[in-house]
Amino acid sequence: MTDPISRRNFLASSALASGALAAGVASGATPRPHPRPRHPGPNEQITLGFIGTGGMGRGLINTFKRFDDVRIAAVCDVYEPHALEAVSTSGGSPDVYDDFRRVIDRQDIDAVVIATPDHWHAIPSILACQAEKDVYCEKPLAWSIGEGSRVAQASEKHQRVTQMGNLIHATDNYHRIAEIVQSGCLGKITKARVWMVRDGKSDFLGTPENGTPPAGCDYDMWLGPAPERPFNPNRFTFSWRFFWDYGGGFLSDFVCHLVDPVLWGMKAKAPEFIVASGGRYALDDNGETPDTLEVIYRFPTDWQLIWSLQTSAPHGFRGRSSGIEFVGTKGTLHGHYNDYVIIPNPGEEIVEPEPTLPRSPGHHREWLNKIKSRELCSCNFRYGHELSAVGHLGNIALRTQDALMWDSEAERFTNSEEANGYLFRDEYRKPWDLPKV
Repeated sequence: MTDPISRRNFLASSALASGALAAGVASGATPRPHPRPRHPGPNEQITLGFIGTGGMGRGLINTFKRFDDVRIAAVCDVYEPHALEAVSTSGGSPDVYDDFRRVIDRQDIDAVVIATPDHWHAIPSILACQAEKDVYCEKPLAWSIGEGSRVAQASEKHQRVTQMGNLIHATDNYHRIAEIVQSGCLGKITKARVWMVRDGKSDFLGTPENGTPPAGCDYDMWLGPAPERPFNPNRFTFSWRFFWDYGGGFLSDFVCHLVDPVLWGMKAKAPEFIVASGGRYALDDNGETPDTLEVIYRFPTDWQLIWSLQTSAPHGFRGRSSGIEFVGTKGTLHGHYNDYVIIPNPGEEIVEPEPTLPRSPGHHREWLNKIKSRELCSCNFRYGHELSAVGHLGNIALRTQDALMWDSEAERFTNSEEANGYLFRDEYRKPWDLPKV
């Protein structure tokens, strides 16, 4: 039996669920058995639950509610105003929760959409896979490499249809860039570069004093597995991503968009060498992640990728504030989300290939279609893990200040135990732990 929408039921849901459902996240606990749900047929509705309904979560509700074959049955957020706004956004009357486990336990829900802060991606994703739910999770896939690996393993073990939310992947332009690079018409690619610059004004956080959480916020649940900290406004809502406890700054936030066509075009999985330098140089506030950062990645087939971030500077490269570049022995391609330009080397003529990659029906529509066909999505959790890991590797190189060698098969650094310490959290705050797979 589900709860009707009411402030009383919203505020009570964590207390009711904490005892009954804690076994699902206890260290080493065996997940409770769930009856295998039906798989919606081609002409049937897909029933969704939404976990995390801040700005991104409500945006996803807006997207999915437009599909005729979607029913939104539940929304969940630990911050009551966000959850109740999500009800309004849905245009319907979904049930409201502030404990995600109650959404996962719903037998009428076929799939869940997770748009929480990064530190809350892995636990709900794994538990949802174990409960035989299909999962859409925002990027990056998880807070760390170890978490992302376990999420990918859970999705494969339980044969779930998964999609990570790097929606630019679905655009025709990204498909075109990838197939141009794959065709070889640019010659041998020796270097790829991705970059972004920030004006600094919109990123300045200031240094507000610690205080009390706002009304309607279950701050203990918001922290979840992250270390206990005093409430600070900058650690809440959007700016949480600039604190290591919860996110990885701009590198973790944008790697899945900007590096996506690089891995895709180069048919690459992981670098073997990483070195980074940077810091929070331009912004004098209480944020932790870098506002200035250079990362160099060397890949096994003799090419390198450079990530460049600069704050308080309006200029990037090639006249683009953000962009992607491939440098080949016959020519260079630079582009961004919606366009690209090819510059031939002197004496070379670049002939673009015919299209070779099947186009997408749309990132969200693709996931819904694959739920019905039970096929892999283009940004399934295995690919999402590989892409997210590129960002995590850069941040680990920055934080250790070491030149790191990475064994992607073993998912371990071969020359730094300090770096291996960043693969998982040192400790998950009780009662939370990362579920076993």
